[in-house]
Amino acid sequence: MLELRARKGLLSRTALRRAYQGLVLVSVLALAPMTWAWLDSSPHRVVADSGGWLTRVPPAQAALVLGAGLWHTQPTPMLARRLDVAAELYRAGKVHALLLSGDNSRKEYDEPTAMRDYLLRRGVPAAVMVLDYAGFDTWDSCVRAREVFGAERVTVVTQVFHLPRAVALCRTAGLETFGVGDDSTRQWAATTYVYATRELLATAKAVADALVLRSEPVYPGPREVSLTKILAQRGAPGA
Repeated sequence: MLELRARKGLLSRTALRRAYQGLVLVSVLALAPMTWAWLDSSPHRVVADSGGWLTRVPPAQAALVLGAGLWHTQPTPMLARRLDVAAELYRAGKVHALLLSGDNSRKEYDEPTAMRDYLLRRGVPAAVMVLDYAGFDTWDSCVRAREVFGAERVTVVTQVFHLPRAVALCRTAGLETFGVGDDSTRQWAATTYVYATRELLATAKAVADALVLRSEPVYPGPREVSLTKILAQRGAPGA
């Protein structure tokens, strides 16, 4: 009887040890994509409105502003902040053009046009804005910036929680990329934490798209020359 109990105890400890090892392995695999994005982007990003942030942003051809949803026909507060940051970059001479990349998969839902109209109301010239209507996710936006619009050097603009993934994906797509992120915890802490939690799954998908599958964007072309024409003008930084 004592021998049987000892064997059961040994089996229980072995099962617990294996279960623990399995949980550790699952945790490592789950965190690996986030670690990749964080390390790859670390030297190439800054938080907007932090001390001297504009001086730390290198000149680029364009600010790549990623869509973040609409309320009816208006940018959500987070998207509005991205656009405000992009406008600052333009006015400071850090970028020569704004590439507004968002979702226009339905006639009644047009992120890029709403982004452009928001910036027009804030004095940004229409002549420096380029609209990408097929930026359905971050990877698509990065690939299309390079392959459809011909960008080589961009400053990607988003929120801090999204910034490592955005920078890493654009770099993987072949763009020389720096990133500027809005610290949304200052105004929308609860919403930010929800989105930050979702980044775990989103970054895993990003690794699959960018490193494993090398997925084509939903709409891979045709090539557009609107950004090239803006950059051909004199004084385009990074052109």
